Amino acid sequence: MENVVRLNVPYRQNGPAARQAVLLEGFAHHRRSEDDVFWLKENAELLNILECTGAQPDRGALATHERFHDEIEMRMGFFPQYYRFLLSLCLDLEDLGMEGEKGARLVEWVARQGLVEAELSDLQRAEARRLCLRRGVDPVGDGAALEARLRRFAGRSETFAMPNKKAAYELTHIIFYLSEYGRRDPGIDEAMRESLLFAGTLAFLDFNADLLAEICIALRFAGETPPEVWDIWLRQQLTQFSVEGDEAGSVADDYHEFLMLNWYMETTDEGGFAGQMPEGRIVFRRARPQSGPLRELSECIYALGAARSGDWDKMRERVSDRLSDEAQAALAAAEAATGRFDRFFHGFARVGLTGIGA
Repeated sequence: MENVVRLNVPYRQNGPAARQAVLLEGFAHHRRSEDDVFWLKENAELLNILECTGAQPDRGALATHERFHDEIEMRMGFFPQYYRFLLSLCLDLEDLGMEGEKGARLVEWVARQGLVEAELSDLQRAEARRLCLRRGVDPVGDGAALEARLRRFAGRSETFAMPNKKAAYELTHIIFYLSEYGRRDPGIDEAMRESLLFAGTLAFLDFNADLLAEICIALRFAGETPPEVWDIWLRQQLTQFSVEGDEAGSVADDYHEFLMLNWYMETTDEGGFAGQMPEGRIVFRRARPQSGPLRELSECIYALGAARSGDWDKMRERVSDRLSDEAQAALAAAEAATGRFDRFFHGFARVGLTGIGA
């Protein structure tokens, strides 16, 4: 069956700038209200992608955020807990071409208020530091120590051989920040590269297009070519979207996967966001594959108990015989993708643990 991106009515958007304008308007005014924190999240993600991919929206397209930009100091003063979202929105709007230098003043205010000191997570501190450095201010006392901790986390590849989506998303964002979203070499070592490949193997086995797209973007930012198997599968997933104008449709939809998949395409020679966009309330829906074989594989390994081994050559046939045909096919594709499935499986099998009570 041929897969297509379905649109309800014909649109006449000649070129990327016109499609960007419709996306900006749709996210700004037709999906959520500005007093919803998820409005901040959605619009910050879209603007960040446009800014870091070198988009050039026309001034009229950016004007959809003019009132928000006018009021941003008031919002920041009353909602400092959302300062990273607000700062990101302001900086991206101005770097995309909106007039004003509010971003520099907000960065100075954030530093004076010590808002970064309220962050418990190194990853959040790294994001705040990256934002403030865009206007020449470093709000973190010891950036080198912070970076060293992030690299230590990212280089512990055994973390990413076990299902842990939170850790995997944190890994991708570490690469985003270290690379300044693809603008400089993040200097990853072999251990960090292996972490990305392990995390990607799990995302592929889980049929998680959102996470796998982020991992492939991170690989490209690090100067690496994502495995061909992953690239082909991600392109297939993009064809599964229907992008619809639906004034009554729920916005608890698949917008994030749509953005990530198109962002990934922007890192290739073909480019993303190529389809026509409906005006007004945009709803993103993806025809999802059946649940990925990761759970089936995990249950199989767990059921083997003391008989399981971390040696993939010894376990390949025993494991495959216990899996469905679909899971076997996905497992074979995952094995072929990276050339180091045996190292991944050694961690995934979780054998040799000692000292856990008796």
